[in-house]
Order: sequence, then structure tokens, then C-alpha cells
Amino acid sequence: MIAPLAAPSPSAPAKAPYPLVSVRNLCKHYALRAGWGFGHSVFKAVENVSFDIMPNETLGLVGESGSGKSTIGRAVTMLNPPTSGVVAFEGVDLAEQSGRDMRRMRQRMQMVFQDPYSALNPRMTVGDYVAEPLVIHGLCKTAAERRDLVAELFSKVGLDPRFMARFPHQFSGGQRQRICIARAIGVRPSFIVADEPIAALDVSIQAQVVNLLQDLQEEMGLAYLFISHDLRMVRYLCHRVAVIWKGRIVELAPSAALYGNPLHPYTRRLLSAVPVPDPALERARTRLPEVAALPDDPLAHELVEAEPGHYVARAALS
Repeated sequence: MIAPLAAPSPSAPAKAPYPLVSVRNLCKHYALRAGWGFGHSVFKAVENVSFDIMPNETLGLVGESGSGKSTIGRAVTMLNPPTSGVVAFEGVDLAEQSGRDMRRMRQRMQMVFQDPYSALNPRMTVGDYVAEPLVIHGLCKTAAERRDLVAELFSKVGLDPRFMARFPHQFSGGQRQRICIARAIGVRPSFIVADEPIAALDVSIQAQVVNLLQDLQEEMGLAYLFISHDLRMVRYLCHRVAVIWKGRIVELAPSAALYGNPLHPYTRRLLSAVPVPDPALERARTRLPEVAALPDDPLAHELVEAEPGHYVARAALS
């Protein structure tokens, strides 16, 4: 299986002595009931997923809808704990932490959700929303200090501090996402799970939010798990990319290697579906056919190193 996967691309930060986040054999299963309560089955949303994220690194997680991307993001942050497997943050197994210890850990790891409006509390001003984690973690001693810090966070994400007294419905989608980012970075985390943070935004606003994430990474030394189905943005933002298919990672490589030489048929099919901004080229393109499911043999799902730092499911190499 995967033994350290810390193989960043040439554009990635210098290699650190240990991973910031280490995930090993993560599984998330859901029990399903048949009609009228008779019988039951198990839905395996995520099965034996392993990867590392180094400090200051952005790992992209891509795949079609329903492949298990968001499930992994929630399991890594323990919002929806995994059924089995290990999630270690800064060398600490999160499953073994008490409620009090986990609260302290959450200050170091935050999450930005896909739908900013659902993440915001419509009954709270956005200033109070951003200030809430500061109160929970005791990072401000006085109300004036808290107000000044929230104003600084608003400025950092490109919003006018005078908007602090407004409510979520008074903002656009891009502004709401900036508010959610301000809340996430307010507690000075070292790791953020960004779960499709640009999916609901216009193209121009997407670029602004992605550039904001990059600027914050450089300024604060953040590491990201960037979950997205937008392969163009993933190529632009991420140092390494993991491709997930039916709950399993089938390919993991530095961004340049994965886009330049995709080894798994599913990865090639995903890349063939990316639209090209040229009508003539788009009409001439050939879409790759549906990929057959992997066999049930566990060895077929095992990731092997086909090239330096480039891992792919064993079945794709046979």
C-alpha cells in the first residue's frame, strides 16, 4: 500500500520532515434498511483511502458527483467520523482524542463548505458569525479586541469592514464565500478542507476566490485539501492531485505528471470531458467510453508507484 506519499511537484513547497495530515485506510460505511424494516445492507461510500498532505501543500481531490469527495473531507475533519482507518493530524490520531482535546485540535483545522449561504446563520450578522470561533477558542479578551480582529479579517479577504453589521442575505455568493473563508482563517489554522468552495460561483468570482486562497496560503503557511470537480482550477491551484472513483483513490500524482501523463482510464476519461474554449476543437474531440468497474480483488485496488511520486491502481497497469 502507500507508505509515505510525500512527493510534491517541483512547484510545491520544500519537503517537510513529516506530513501535516496523514490518512491511512480510511473507510466510511452507511447502513441501509430495506422496505418495512426487513433486511439491511451496507453502502461503502469510501473504501481504503490513504494519502498525506504536507505543510504548505495543496492536495486536490477530484472525481464525479457521488464519488465520495465530500465524505472524505468531512471524515478528515471528524465532522462525520470514519467507520475505520486512521486520520492523524500533526502526528496525533484524531479518533483517540476526547471532546475537549478535539475542540483544541479544531482550532488548527478548519473547513470551508460548498454552499456559503447554507453555512451562514441567517439570524446572525456576518460580523458575529466571523467572531464566533474567536469567542469559542478564547482568542480575544475584550469586545473591542474582537471587533478589531474581525475588521482585520474582513479586510484580508477583500471585504469592507463596514459590512460587519449586515446579514447574509445582503451579500452576493462570492462575498458570502469570502465571509466563510474569513471565519475559517480567524483562528489561525494550519490546515483547511475546502469542499468545492467555488462550485456555486461565477467564473470571474471563482478566479478571485482561488487567488485569495493562494495568497492566504503564502501569507499564513496553510495546507489545503481542495475538493473540486473543476479540473482546470485544480490544475492551477494544486501541487498534487488524487483522483477518486466509486469511493477509492485510483490515481495520485504531482499535478504536472497527472495532467501530462494520466495512467488510469478513469482519469483519462475525466480529462477528456474538460471543455475546450474553441468550438472547432470541441466538436472534433472524441469522448472516451465509460470505464469498466474494477474487480473485487483487493489487490486490484492497491496503489503502486508507476513513476516516481506517481501512484495508480494496480489493475490499471495490467
